[in-house]
Amino acid sequence: MRIATIAAGAALAACAAAPHPAQGQYPDKPLRLVVPFAPGGNIDITARTIAPGLAEGLGQQVVVDNRGGAGGRVGAELVAKAAPDGYTLLMGSNGVLTIAPACIPGVTYDPLRDFAPTSLVSIVPLVLSVHPSMPVKSLRELVALAKARPGAITMSSAGTGSNNHLAGERFQLQAGVKFVHVPYKGSGPALVDLMGGHVDIMFDQMSSSAPFIASGKLRPLGVTTRERSPLLPSVPTIDESGYPGFEAATYTGVMLPAAAPREAVTKVHAALARVLDRPAVRESFARLGADVIRSTPEEFARRLKTDLAQWADVCRRAKLQID
Repeated sequence: MRIATIAAGAALAACAAAPHPAQGQYPDKPLRLVVPFAPGGNIDITARTIAPGLAEGLGQQVVVDNRGGAGGRVGAELVAKAAPDGYTLLMGSNGVLTIAPACIPGVTYDPLRDFAPTSLVSIVPLVLSVHPSMPVKSLRELVALAKARPGAITMSSAGTGSNNHLAGERFQLQAGVKFVHVPYKGSGPALVDLMGGHVDIMFDQMSSSAPFIASGKLRPLGVTTRERSPLLPSVPTIDESGYPGFEAATYTGVMLPAAAPREAVTKVHAALARVLDRPAVRESFARLGADVIRSTPEEFARRLKTDLAQWADVCRRAKLQID
């Protein structure tokens, strides 16, 4: 599959050192880009896609370092506590940077206090799909069925507190319905059981659901971003389907420890901007169902603040108990 080729090629390129800058300038040694998940997933592939260009732009090696555990919190904590010298970076995602701190008691890092944002990198929409046996062809029909049959519709997710679980909880609150949540250990098995008809609906990443939608194994009802996805241009957004303001997606961005030198933030941001303008990088993201969403550090910080408040409100109103 092309994803494996992209990851393998980018992994080799990420270890190639670019020309060295003048002595004493930042950076003057290799940098570490921490991925808080195991190799092979979307966040890891994103890191390995941008690492070669980032190395070229900074004039130093950028080594991808996978530090998985606790749903990404282990790697995030490592970067939050790293020496603030500009040489340790985090390939962050909204699950690690907003959902976990907002909804899980005992998270030891504060995304607004402990990190310096550089730029957003990519966004992957979620899509709400149902098993084809479900007698609904639109969100309004799904909501009407849920209200007529309270407690009868099951919703799978990658696990309690996952991005797709929280998207489902937010939709239930906005639509005034209640689904029965069925958590799995990952999106893969949740998706398999959805296609098998063992559960009724699921919010899932566009990149993993799109092939099954194309083959007719799933029926899409709504996309979770404000604009329609190029992968499914005929599927309306949830926002335009009568639930204004609804938005939930997987996005990524690069962070430094909070006290990192301003020069480091500025140079990493500039290097990322050049990387994200490359057609080859944009094409790589498109094959993953992702769009580039470069930003200023200030825009990234504002998005984190908004999302932290949003997910804290969802978890409080839904009375979620997340460990």
